[in-house]
Amino acid sequence: MTELISIKDSSKHVDEEVKMHVWLTDKRSSGKIIFLQLRDGTAFFQGVIRKNDVSEEVFEAAKTLRQEASFYITGTVHKDERSHFGYEIQISDLKVVSNNEGYPIGNKEHGVDFLLDHRHLWLRSKRPFAIMQIRNTMFRATVDFFEKEGFVKFDAPIFMHSAPEGTTQLFHVDYFDHDAYLSQSGQLYGEAGAMAFGKIFTFGPTFRAEESKGRRHMTEFWMMEPEMAWMHQDESLDLQERYLAYMVKQVLENNEYELKILGRDPEKLRPTTEGNFVRLSYDDAVKMLQEAGRDFKWGDDFGAPDEGYISEQYDRPVFIMNYPTSIKPFYMKKNPDNPKEYLCADVIAPEGYGEIFGGSEREGNYEVLKQQILDAGLNLEDYQWYLDLRQFGGVPHSGFGMGFERTIAWICHLDHIREAIPFPRLINRMQP
Repeated sequence: MTELISIKDSSKHVDEEVKMHVWLTDKRSSGKIIFLQLRDGTAFFQGVIRKNDVSEEVFEAAKTLRQEASFYITGTVHKDERSHFGYEIQISDLKVVSNNEGYPIGNKEHGVDFLLDHRHLWLRSKRPFAIMQIRNTMFRATVDFFEKEGFVKFDAPIFMHSAPEGTTQLFHVDYFDHDAYLSQSGQLYGEAGAMAFGKIFTFGPTFRAEESKGRRHMTEFWMMEPEMAWMHQDESLDLQERYLAYMVKQVLENNEYELKILGRDPEKLRPTTEGNFVRLSYDDAVKMLQEAGRDFKWGDDFGAPDEGYISEQYDRPVFIMNYPTSIKPFYMKKNPDNPKEYLCADVIAPEGYGEIFGGSEREGNYEVLKQQILDAGLNLEDYQWYLDLRQFGGVPHSGFGMGFERTIAWICHLDHIREAIPFPRLINRMQP
């Protein structure tokens, strides 16, 4: 009996007759030969139908196939050194399932707004296919890494009643006649988990009330946020470096085909797998910008051009450490050697992609944290539960957050962050 296989498994069935279920992405003919460009969700490759090798009915059916027709094929797999994939199939039989005309995404150049308006269909094309496969590898690598490090997966709520990062970008929700907000971050709840389980990570959607029009910002995105009890900032930085090195290594080992589709040079990513990230103080970063002639003064927050310039000085991610307290959130621990700055760090990705991680040692002292909440102008009652974590069994602890789509954008070398999420929701559109 002929085996049903996926395109990605073709290398295991060279010179064997197999069956596949596929969709058509493109077609061309040369007299008595028809070349079908095929996909099945695992990979893309070519099917060849020769008129003399099939029935007249099969050849005529192949001639009438339109873009995104779905059908079953039977044929023999062969090596094809000329293709990206390395294999093709000589088709001997074909059975059509559906074959409609009018598919809106042709094999020509389309603007990104058009493609995002048709995202539900664009996902089938090579570029988003490759990005989503790499995204899946990164997700799997994240779970594997933190399991090996002894972390517990911990789920934070999507609705929250207080803000971890400030109130200006909160999505307000009328929650049964009470005020609630869509989550900006799972961090505060993650800290509660860390006090119960030692080491946890949350991984879920987060929201910011800002339009998804820039290269770096999205209305809806995913955050991966570990929290670690009994851990100081330097130990957290070590963990972040190991994690990022491991994740990139997994992409290089498992997504060579997808990186090739994207035209991404894997050698640009390889230094990250070696670790040894520079730990640059905020003060030294300011000096670097000033020496480059940039209009930047101590106390300013880095914009995209600033982070881009710094990142271009290194071949791998770099930590920028110990920012002024005036530009970071209330929950961070002040540097004992300089109370004007927090014990915190951002990870800046190379090649101008900017911040992808942000983390800190958390303030563990009840009275100090209480005062920092008041100084931030926040309602103390909203954070009493958070203060309880310090009052009852408080310990030194640290954590960080990774913007998943920003990291994907860097690894895949994307021009626009919206490509990194399956269904980016644009504020002025109702489509997926």
